[in-house]
Amino acid sequence: MTRQPRILSEASERLVKRKPLFIPLKTQYFEAFECGSKTSELRVYGARWNEKTCYIGREVVLSKGYGKKHRLHGMIVFTEIVSARELQSHREALLDCYGHLDMNIITIHIQTPVLRLL
Repeated sequence: MTRQPRILSEASERLVKRKPLFIPLKTQYFEAFECGSKTSELRVYGARWNEKTCYIGREVVLSKGYGKKHRLHGMIVFTEIVSARELQSHREALLDCYGHLDMNIITIHIQTPVLRLL
């Protein structure tokens, strides 16, 4: 008896559908996402935060810190990469966090909540 080959093995299917992107947030930013006043997150562009890891349609988990109690689910709907020097509205926060503006930033626009089908 010959077995029919599977087009995608279980392991391959897991690779195709990536795990949600985990985004830990300070309390004030998590609460802003929770109430809907914040819809995008800024991260320094690099190996962890780039167009390959932050692609449109990828699910995200927004977390209040690293705990498991406070979580929101969303989906990336748009990204853009800009110089930190161009982000005038975030200048003070970037300087406070990183001490300089000599970097590129990826802005990750997130739609929340995402309805999950069972």
